Amino acid sequence: MLRLAADENFNNDIVRGLVRRNPSLDIVRAQDAGLSGVDDPVLLDWAARERRVLLTHDVSTITRFAYDRVRAGQNMPGVFEVSRAVPIGRAIDDILLLAECSPEDEYVAQVLYLPLK
Repeated sequence: MLRLAADENFNNDIVRGLVRRNPSLDIVRAQDAGLSGVDDPVLLDWAARERRVLLTHDVSTITRFAYDRVRAGQNMPGVFEVSRAVPIGRAIDDILLLAECSPEDEYVAQVLYLPLK
């Protein structure tokens, strides 16, 4: 099962729904890890050290910093960009499908956009 991290601005209703549907899901919110207000590169570095795929709604900056890490040869376990337009239930379904059915290294160096088509 994938280890997940939710950035500080990720919809907490989605996080709560994920945990409610799968209590054994390994997910940490940035603010619970003491990372409130950190810059995106710092958050991505922490996620890489923790081997956690990052959940975010921040398409404008996280993607660029994630690919900067890849180009620099740094570890980047993956980013799931979840559109704010996706209904909460659909986001939960898609994230759980990916988290429960994917090997740990499935999304290394990748940015995946949700909803799944």
